[in-house]
Amino acid sequence: MNVSSINLSPPKQTGEPFSIPHHRNTWPLVVPVLTFFWFGAVVYGMFVLLQHQATPGETSLAAAAWPDNSQMKFNSMRPTLVMFAHPRCPCTTASLNELAKIVRLGPERNDARVIFFKSSAFPEGWEKTALWKTAAAIPGVSVFSDLDGSTAKLFNATTSGYTLLYDTQGKLLFHGGITGSRGHTGDNAGRSAIESILLQGTAERTETFTFGCPLSGEQSVSHQEGL
Repeated sequence: MNVSSINLSPPKQTGEPFSIPHHRNTWPLVVPVLTFFWFGAVVYGMFVLLQHQATPGETSLAAAAWPDNSQMKFNSMRPTLVMFAHPRCPCTTASLNELAKIVRLGPERNDARVIFFKSSAFPEGWEKTALWKTAAAIPGVSVFSDLDGSTAKLFNATTSGYTLLYDTQGKLLFHGGITGSRGHTGDNAGRSAIESILLQGTAERTETFTFGCPLSGEQSVSHQEGL
């Protein structure tokens, strides 16, 4: 009987020996990379914010004398202090806070008024926001609406928070902003100048930058509609 032989020896290996691949743990590298980009984004965001806060609004030539064609008249008994404001500008909260400090000098020293921009494109009462209420709550301050910025145009006011001080003859004594930057409350050149004029009759500076939103136009109206 022919019996075939069976080879029970292990097969002969050829080539490289078989091995199970090992996956390298890359997580220790991912964390530093993500941290780097996160830190960079934070620094860039802070830079943009600080740059925005330090950027003044549009400047214009102030009315050297009280406009004759203005329906609003100056006070012939004490200086008239006028602030133009956009009712939905967040920067203006700080301006109103600084105005309140000036008014605390005494109502006999100035006749303070806040003129709020009012757009005819929006419903009645659109301008009567929290800022309006804040201004109206300041003792000695009168608040008015300015339809489509008609009065602001007479005074060449273009930025929310723009403040002017006129004497009893309607002569301009000061114009500009009364905050040191956008939305910043604290000591600043504008408020110091007005206080110096009211208390001493003179000041080293009679003009400052105004930090705030545009009073009128597409930037101030259409972008603020939903606020």
